Amino acid sequence: QVQLVESGGGLVQAGGSLRLSCAASGRTFSLYAMGWFRQVPGKERQSVATISASGTTRTYADSVKGRFTISRDNAKNMVYLQMNSLKPEDTAVYYCASGSSRFAGGEFDCYGQGTQVTVSS
Repeated sequence: QVQLVESGGGLVQAGGSLRLSCAASGRTFSLYAMGWFRQVPGKERQSVATISASGTTRTYADSVKGRFTISRDNAKNMVYLQMNSLKPEDTAVYYCASGSSRFAGGEFDCYGQGTQVTVSS
């Protein structure tokens, strides 16, 4: 069973930046896609960004394209989300997720506990 631990959330003013990190353990990290999802109260969790096992393919939600960047370090079993030009509507709990395959567009079957990101206007 994979364990995922997020860090790096917090409070930031609109226009600011944050970098989320996720440490993964429990299975061979380099064989699986990884992703970041977010959820606000009363709404379904949505995909923010995903990255393939090799790191060559990335997907982004339209709302974050050009502002967020997902990356991974397979040597360190880490995945990151660099968030720039943050907006109040980016406020959410952000979850790190592990895919069930190597494909960035595949299913994600395991989530971390989440980290709160709050963007003030």
